[in-house]
Amino acid sequence: MSSALPGRLPGCLPDSAQPPVFAEPWQAQAFAMTLQLHERGLFTWPEWAAALAERIRSAQAAGDADQGNTYYHHWLAALEDLVAAKGATNATELARCAQAWDHAADRTPHGQPILLQPADFNT
Repeated sequence: MSSALPGRLPGCLPDSAQPPVFAEPWQAQAFAMTLQLHERGLFTWPEWAAALAERIRSAQAAGDADQGNTYYHHWLAALEDLVAAKGATNATELARCAQAWDHAADRTPHGQPILLQPADFNT
């Protein structure tokens, strides 16, 4: 008798012995943003793959030990690079948003959702 749930193929459920795909919520959000921007036509998948590969290559050349714990940091940096290169935003605006996010995170109690407010952009 199969241990699969009805309507599910064997092996399609996450293996509880394996670590989750995303260690932190921001990683899933970065992944989802990448897919959305690709689906909306901002960049092609080969362009994305090249941007991510370049970020990883640069990090390794700078000494990244490539133990997997920095992968989504490279993912996010590659996304920021590509979004800026495509003219959807620029480095100054990305830095402004990152600073606002940090400000909002600093005032948010642990475990609560971080909500950006207009004042977060004025710090």
